Amino acid sequence: MLATATRLFYTEGIHTVGVDRIVTEAGVTRATFYRHFPGKEDLVRCYIQEWDQRIRAELAQAVPGLTAARLLPLLVTRLGQEMCGPGFRGCPFINASAEYPDPEHPVSQAITEHRAWLRGALVRLLGDAGVPEPERRADIVVLLRDGAMVGAALGDPAVVADRLAAAVAELVG
Repeated sequence: MLATATRLFYTEGIHTVGVDRIVTEAGVTRATFYRHFPGKEDLVRCYIQEWDQRIRAELAQAVPGLTAARLLPLLVTRLGQEMCGPGFRGCPFINASAEYPDPEHPVSQAITEHRAWLRGALVRLLGDAGVPEPERRADIVVLLRDGAMVGAALGDPAVVADRLAAAVAELVG
């Protein structure tokens, strides 16, 4: 169910996809759905948390053996590959935040948790790489990343990926 919901939420939008469609495409009953998720909002929160866990795992897998100075360019390259990949529709966190603007909503809180983790990871990477003002520069990298994800969804992703890489390289030296 989560895999089906992930595909549908990402490609079509969260509010446009109903439980009936998820149940039908996942090949499960409504009773099975509600045994696992008390409601659609719980599934949406799991969808966001699943994306978060994948990104955290990917970063953890990339870290061993790489210096912080080499890891940031690798992450920017990975973002560029994602933006240029088939079916790219922008950042799932940004997309979901547009559909869940209430900061008290559990989905918004899951998005906030991811973004806090991402910023913290960037602060550590930049600090470990000896980049001055790692907190301020991490904020800038997050802004660049957000803009790139939106820009790639709306324009030429290859150009956006190239500009992101150049901007981050210039920022961190």
